[in-house]
Amino acid sequence: MKTAYKFAFLFFIAALALTSCQDQCDIAAPTDVAIQDFIWKGLNQYYLWQPDVPNLSDDRFATQEDLDAFLRGYPVPEELFDALRVDKSIDRFSWIVNDYLELEGTLQGITKNSGVEFGLVYKPGSSSEIFGYVRYIVPGSDAATKDIKRGAIFYGINGTQMTVSNYQSLLANDTFTLNLADYNAGAITANGKSVSLTKTVVAENPILINKVITSGSHKIGYLLYNGFYADYDTQLNDAFATLKSQGVTDLVLDLRYNGGGSVQTATRLASMITGQYTGKVFAKQQWNPKINSYFESNNPDALRNNFTDKIGTTPINSLNLSKVYILTTKSTASASELVINGLKPYMEVVHIGDVTTGKNVGSVTLYDSPTFGKENRNPNHRYAMQPIVLKIVNASNFGDYFNGLAPTYQLKEDYGNLDVLGNTTEPLLSTAIGKITGTGRMVKESPKQDFKYFKDAKSIDGIQNPMYIEKAPEGLLKALQN
Repeated sequence: MKTAYKFAFLFFIAALALTSCQDQCDIAAPTDVAIQDFIWKGLNQYYLWQPDVPNLSDDRFATQEDLDAFLRGYPVPEELFDALRVDKSIDRFSWIVNDYLELEGTLQGITKNSGVEFGLVYKPGSSSEIFGYVRYIVPGSDAATKDIKRGAIFYGINGTQMTVSNYQSLLANDTFTLNLADYNAGAITANGKSVSLTKTVVAENPILINKVITSGSHKIGYLLYNGFYADYDTQLNDAFATLKSQGVTDLVLDLRYNGGGSVQTATRLASMITGQYTGKVFAKQQWNPKINSYFESNNPDALRNNFTDKIGTTPINSLNLSKVYILTTKSTASASELVINGLKPYMEVVHIGDVTTGKNVGSVTLYDSPTFGKENRNPNHRYAMQPIVLKIVNASNFGDYFNGLAPTYQLKEDYGNLDVLGNTTEPLLSTAIGKITGTGRMVKESPKQDFKYFKDAKSIDGIQNPMYIEKAPEGLLKALQN
């Protein structure tokens, strides 16, 4: 059984075997608190910090009636979810949605958006006003048909200056107008231009650029990869086949705008970069004490994600490299950080860019069903949770990067001079090429005006920089229960 499926298999055996919520697990809640009951029982079972939340204690409620009385104090499900989390300075990434169909699409890169992927930073000298800069345009989106491209700067929406308190409401409309600005020596100045955009449902292929750059004796593969979406794993493998067929000697993996995604995809990507470590530990998972104890006693291998040589039955196209160059920004998070950290015990990782987000924890989608899986979901609502359920470390047991992974060579993007992605003159890529070839190219200076990072397009859409575990195959739970 493949590692991911074996893990999922044991994951749900644990769900059946553990008695964390005692006999209450099998007692149906009254209709008026059905959603709240699902939230409490799911978090009680799987939440990473469950031991640290008194109201999630296994012995907190003696009977289902006691639990029901507590739940009625939270008529809004989202408020209960927030009340049962540890301090948000610790848990920055758990979230809940009222439509799991939208969540499932989001985790595969399918969202309703304008196609402008942007960053938001504070305006000079302000703690409230912000401006945006276009990082890239998603192919097939409305923005791809408009006169807007990477490097464009916008200060307002529909004529209103963006601030930390109004940006969400301004961006919430399906149709809106970006008010553009110029960048002059660090100053953001309105230029009277604007672009009208409409949100449509877009499926973003995370492989934005895949090319080979020849420099002297080096054939440098350059892959700009923007999301660990499992549905695109075959295309990712094909991208590596292209690089391999052209005989690349080096690889620059650009994760600067990659907020994360599937742990399984991260494991496969690491296996494509290497190839010589099949079967060895890429990452280890640490769950809450009761789940971790179950796995350690019954099958400790289930807590490990190993390098692999196949996607299903398809061989992985591996480059067998011993060094890799990875580009990052503050938006580089979760599964992206997992790749950096997971590769470090085995090879030299030359990290160029900015300090990463600092997400060393992973989640799983929980549904309102007897097993918290997709089967037999409550038909009366579409609530689902994406709580943090595990911490992840590398083969050397290192995973303490809550404040981000520091680069080997620090270089922040200059919002006033965003060169074309993939061009050899683009500062981050240029620096990587210089390090690969030893041509004397020095790390270019960071912008003289160091703007404070605020948010980016993906993180404000409620995606929360996901790093998630895949679910078990359909039908498996029924087989276990028979």
